Amino acid sequence: MKKSFTILILFCAASRLLYAQDRDVSYVSSGGPLKPLQAIMDIRHNTLALDVNINKQTIEGYAEIDLVLSKPTDTLLFDLVHLLTVHKTVVNNTNQSFSQKNDLIYIINKNGYKPGKHTIRIYYGGMPPIGKRPPWEGGFTWKTDKHGNPWVSINVQLQGAKMYYPCKDHPSDEPNEGVDLFITIPKGLSVAGPGLLQGVKTAANNKATWHWKTNYTISNYTVVFNIGKYKVYTRPYTTSKGHTVPIQFYVLEEDSIHANEVLDMRVRDTRMMEKYFGEYPWYKEKIGIAEVPNSGMEHQTMVTYSGTFKYDQYRGGVKFSSEMFHEFAHEWWANKITNWDWSHMWIQEGSATYAEALFFRDKLGEQGYDSVMIRKRAGIRALKPVISDSSAYLNSHYNTDMYTKGAFLLHTLRFVLGDNVFFPAIKKFVEDVQYPYDKYFTTDEVERYYSGYYGKSLKPLFDFYLKTTRTMDFELAQAAPGNYYLTIKNSPMELPLDIATDTGIIHTKIPFATRFNIKSKTVPVIDPKQYYYKTVLLK
Repeated sequence: MKKSFTILILFCAASRLLYAQDRDVSYVSSGGPLKPLQAIMDIRHNTLALDVNINKQTIEGYAEIDLVLSKPTDTLLFDLVHLLTVHKTVVNNTNQSFSQKNDLIYIINKNGYKPGKHTIRIYYGGMPPIGKRPPWEGGFTWKTDKHGNPWVSINVQLQGAKMYYPCKDHPSDEPNEGVDLFITIPKGLSVAGPGLLQGVKTAANNKATWHWKTNYTISNYTVVFNIGKYKVYTRPYTTSKGHTVPIQFYVLEEDSIHANEVLDMRVRDTRMMEKYFGEYPWYKEKIGIAEVPNSGMEHQTMVTYSGTFKYDQYRGGVKFSSEMFHEFAHEWWANKITNWDWSHMWIQEGSATYAEALFFRDKLGEQGYDSVMIRKRAGIRALKPVISDSSAYLNSHYNTDMYTKGAFLLHTLRFVLGDNVFFPAIKKFVEDVQYPYDKYFTTDEVERYYSGYYGKSLKPLFDFYLKTTRTMDFELAQAAPGNYYLTIKNSPMELPLDIATDTGIIHTKIPFATRFNIKSKTVPVIDPKQYYYKTVLLK
């Protein structure tokens, strides 16, 4: 009996270990090489119809995917985490056989699928992954507010939308014709989602179905929703081009006292963003904010906020929330201007980080701008290049330098191009680039854009900042009292340079190979405004 009991204990322990390993999704990541079977698919529209069982922490329903095939194939391939089980697949109203393995769904037709339009409906359900450290280690977050009401959020940027619905999980393709969400939840709660609310209908078992719809192109990882005991505060906003768009704040009822202050800040921040980056991109829908039980994310037209309601305060009564501001900047940089794959993520993260410096320039002048960029320079870790493998999975590529060093590259470009060129150029990039809602950008395209304004290729500078960890190394030596020599040890190309002396600023070019003589009674300051990622050695 004792022997049998011991075996039973060991069996149960082994079973629990296997179960835990089976539910481990730490390896899951968005991106990676574009799969050939998915490269021939152009996703046009997504519909998600899900019943959310909050008590059981499960979802059940279907995903419908409209796509266009560029080539014939016998297999349609979609991503979905293995924790969710596929029950049935239907292609063009006909049941199709499928297999599900290794976080992939294979829908096979021995007669083949012809090029052209197809509609695929995948019925599935189960317990989706729980976010361990959202939004960085994402999944579902099941919480309650202070009054015990359910409070649910979804974050899937790093792991990919496959964490909760079948999709083509690669940043180079988005549903160009938008998304419909039909989310069924207990009555008395609300769903905050992307686009515009189409209506709320009564469902069985004392539930209600919320229908959210966006007609814009939208990134997979921002096709999410939040559930809570929300109260909605709305304020109209007139964009820089005269369009009226509602600002909507989905705030917990218990935090309603903060709503108008948040709306005030969102009006102010939108004005600032439009000044530097052009009209709010989603003016046909809304400027949305939802309070969530984790750090915020840039979910399109429904940016999330952790609801701390604690702000940094600056002179002149300027209140600032880095979290709230940064995620909102992504409405321009990420949601509108989107990187082709995750190796180019600096385009969105660096630009959104740089927007913070522009905010303080706008509110506190150049000193405010400088104080931000000094902090960003100090935050560069240079442990690995910002751009690595072009087919990188996001979990292996992600690092903080895409924020800080990406922002610092834009800071350098401001000096190299000059304000009269740089500021109109960065705004035009967002406003006037060809097909901005449906195009996905690489670093080379961004470099060629700014090189066009500079008049010659800036590729050496971009490569130096983004593909190496090196600094521009200067050596300053005193030859005699009042006489100094400057040597550049490490520069990607000829660039403008400012040197502060006792008589003022010398405007020159970074010298190559030869020493540059400086006359000054005081020690010259190289690049006094700190526009370059550099080191200066005094000898």
